[in-house]
Amino acid sequence: MEFTDLYINGTWVPGAEKARFDVVNPATEEVIASVASAEISDADAALDAAAAAMKDWAARTPRQRSEVLRKAWELMSARLEEFAQYITLENGKARADAMGEATYAAEFFRWFSEEAVRADGMLTHAPASGARIMVQHKPAGLAVLVTPWNYPAAMGTRKIAPALAAGCAVIIKPASETPLTMLALMPLLEEAGVPPGLVNVLPSKRTGALVDHMLHDPRVRVVSFTGSTGVGRKLLHAAADQVLKPAMELGGNAPLIVFDDADLDVAVEGAMLAKMRNLGEACTAANRIYVHEAVVEEFTRRFSAAMGALTVGNGTDPSVDVGPLVNADTRDKVAEFVADAVAKGAKIEIGGTQPEGPGYFYPPTVLSNVPEAADCVHDEIFGPVAAIQTFSDQDDVIRRANDTEYGLVAYVFSEDMKRALQVCERLDYGMVGLNRGLVSDPAAPFGGVKQSGLGREGGHEGMLEFMETQYISASW
Repeated sequence: MEFTDLYINGTWVPGAEKARFDVVNPATEEVIASVASAEISDADAALDAAAAAMKDWAARTPRQRSEVLRKAWELMSARLEEFAQYITLENGKARADAMGEATYAAEFFRWFSEEAVRADGMLTHAPASGARIMVQHKPAGLAVLVTPWNYPAAMGTRKIAPALAAGCAVIIKPASETPLTMLALMPLLEEAGVPPGLVNVLPSKRTGALVDHMLHDPRVRVVSFTGSTGVGRKLLHAAADQVLKPAMELGGNAPLIVFDDADLDVAVEGAMLAKMRNLGEACTAANRIYVHEAVVEEFTRRFSAAMGALTVGNGTDPSVDVGPLVNADTRDKVAEFVADAVAKGAKIEIGGTQPEGPGYFYPPTVLSNVPEAADCVHDEIFGPVAAIQTFSDQDDVIRRANDTEYGLVAYVFSEDMKRALQVCERLDYGMVGLNRGLVSDPAAPFGGVKQSGLGREGGHEGMLEFMETQYISASW
């Protein structure tokens, strides 16, 4: 691997302590790279570099920032295969899934190149005082970005692009399982015209101490995190000390509701997307599948057939549909969910048997007759296991769908659009897929309610997370 050091101020450095950690291919369990592990002094160097670089970047015109982001999109779009290979090697996802992520990741650069020139303000005449009210949006300041392992390219670009569009400098802490993709992006950003110091990457095995240190630096004004709700709570506590602006995309427990009038072809296709995108290792993955009792038998038959048709193996093989889970702990947790559900009365329709190693594989699995007491109903499965439950009453299934601390995304399948939209409005979720199993889009405001997060990524709102509103009162 070519890019395995820290990236600070446009330079590759081995780190102050020269400590390193291994990155493992989850399909083979082989070490594929030794990566530099950042320490506190490295974070300070990155903060200094970012603060210096932001002065010039924030002063550039929106169009100048836009052109750099546009160039980044062009360059990444020409190298999708390269980035897909990095994603597959360190994350494990199959080639088609990795290509999908690379394409999605690149699109954030194009979208925010267009948004960079649209931080529109406002000029109004105050009715009572007669003063002019002038409102503008300014770069908020240095941003610390903490990204997860499940989307090593997209979760980075979804934060970098709006921050740069807003005029901010960033320091990225990628997940220790998957730092290589983000490191490989840095030469591309250099080529696109991103100045040294504006984007810094600090892989580290000391995530907690490193991020906490940066969040207590007075120059940092934004923290953007994607990951578990538990870690998000800790970061919010740390952010409170400096009253930082938080953008948090946290955990989920997504319900997928199939009504008796649903087009089952559409519902099965949507459920496959919602459940199996990234092997179920996504906070948007359908976690609880509620199917009306009138169609549950037919839906389960078709859905199980589709799950059983997927090919499991090393994602580097283009014929493979499903790669390994990211590590042994994730695989073992998925297996425990299945064992618990079966012990409590669930039936395995397909899958459910862990293959021999090497690799952290678990087969696509469908569970029917899943009881409410099963652990997988109340916690994120984060793997290729679909838990099917039945319902007969609309009010009851809405109550059950909302009965969780999470509120990221829900899915509804029905041909009765009036009813479907009424149900969507009653669901306590930041996003709803209506007859669709995919909601992620750079042009849309991605985010949840309750303990699934704060703020939005993507859409126009994504850039505003890195900006502060300033109001000027004037008379003339």
